[in-house]
Amino acid sequence: MNHYLSRRSFISRAAMAGGGVLLANSVLGKIPFASANERVNLACVGVGNRAGEIIKDLYKTGLCNIVALCDVDMGAKQTQQLIKMFPDVPRFQDFREMFDKMGNQIDAVSIGTPDFAHFAITMTALELGKHVYVEKPMAQTFWEVELMMQKAKKHSNVVTQMGNQGHSEANYFQFKAWKDAGIIKDVTRIDAHMNNARRWHTWDPNMKNFPPAEKIPTTLDWELWQMQTLGHDYNKDFINGQWRCWYDFGMGALGDWGAHILDTAHEFLELGLPTQVEATYLEGHNAFFFPMSSTIKFHFPKRKRMPAVDITWYDGLDNLPEIPEGYGVSGLDPNIPPPSTGEIEPAKLNPGKIIYGKDLTFKGASHGSTLQIIPESKAKDLANKLPEVPESPSNHFANFLKACKGEEKTRSPFEIAGPLSQVFCLGVITQRLNSKIDFDPVKKEITNDKFANALLVGPPPAKGWEQYYKV
Repeated sequence: MNHYLSRRSFISRAAMAGGGVLLANSVLGKIPFASANERVNLACVGVGNRAGEIIKDLYKTGLCNIVALCDVDMGAKQTQQLIKMFPDVPRFQDFREMFDKMGNQIDAVSIGTPDFAHFAITMTALELGKHVYVEKPMAQTFWEVELMMQKAKKHSNVVTQMGNQGHSEANYFQFKAWKDAGIIKDVTRIDAHMNNARRWHTWDPNMKNFPPAEKIPTTLDWELWQMQTLGHDYNKDFINGQWRCWYDFGMGALGDWGAHILDTAHEFLELGLPTQVEATYLEGHNAFFFPMSSTIKFHFPKRKRMPAVDITWYDGLDNLPEIPEGYGVSGLDPNIPPPSTGEIEPAKLNPGKIIYGKDLTFKGASHGSTLQIIPESKAKDLANKLPEVPESPSNHFANFLKACKGEEKTRSPFEIAGPLSQVFCLGVITQRLNSKIDFDPVKKEITNDKFANALLVGPPPAKGWEQYYKV
């Protein structure tokens, strides 16, 4: 039975359910999987920019047919390459029309739209029994992620995969093997860092209003682009990746890179949801877009026999974590001779993490990059004791399509990717409010700040979009 979960009822129902408003499995019949020698019929929502790269990666597996292309601006420059690749594939501007007209020809959907636009498309696809590949993070608000997990659980025969591609590469299998073998154990601290330039780093953090209205491109359905966030005037600084800069549309550096840096630690250390999140340092904090630099501390309590873990996130050009001794050339190498000024200038780190266990420290990069034990002398001592790491049977795109065919299970389904995405939603709340929150992971409530608690849900959806907030 469908029911609308009001913003007010979300927390109370979550509490009554003991930590998750998870409905019973669908009473619908089993969703038919494509047989081993068939291709998956894939519809693609989002065609330009990153979405186009996803489509190409899915297609080159040889496991799918592209049967529909959908984009709110199908006439835009960034969509033309995909249109030329698939000139005879039906095209749509509105995902709802696509499903209405072609629903019975679609097995699965790829969703490469902006963060805030994942939700309605995903909920529609799941309701129709379509397998879903959606870019990271899963959605923009904690509540939307919660509903997506519920919907996937209800339609339990539908395959889901979040697009953190490294979750099917070497780091995934290495982390699991090293954790199972006791190489990675008793982790109490992780420093995660993403210090590359971001789109908003040249903007004025003293901005007092959203940018002024501009003429809407004739090919763009601006109202549909906004979906449930309807209420903004068009400006070029809202589209084509610029949406990531704004609290109203995106998730900043944390939502963009967190799932590529922290995904394996979150899963294999069984971190779940934190009990405290604090923005300990924000440079250029403002009400509209993400800070120039952020340091956010997440506290995860003890789990089973594993100790509590503090994860500290660093973003911003010069906001680097402490570099441990013996880190190596990627960080501050003590063997580099000082410049003529007499000072060693800190090296820029590639996106990654430093993991502190009881006996060992590890450094790692992003996506599928493997971990290294530091310092190098310790790594050499343990070289013969490290377990064999299996190779991945499929990349992230083939994993999804093979799962649609019943041949594999996805490695980043919503039950794994959802709590990870919710961690980032909590972090963004502290960035937005420049605050510290206490979080109850069972009731799924922020207990020390009513306004922050309301941001778990966010503003009510624009008229006409309420129907998607149903399970």
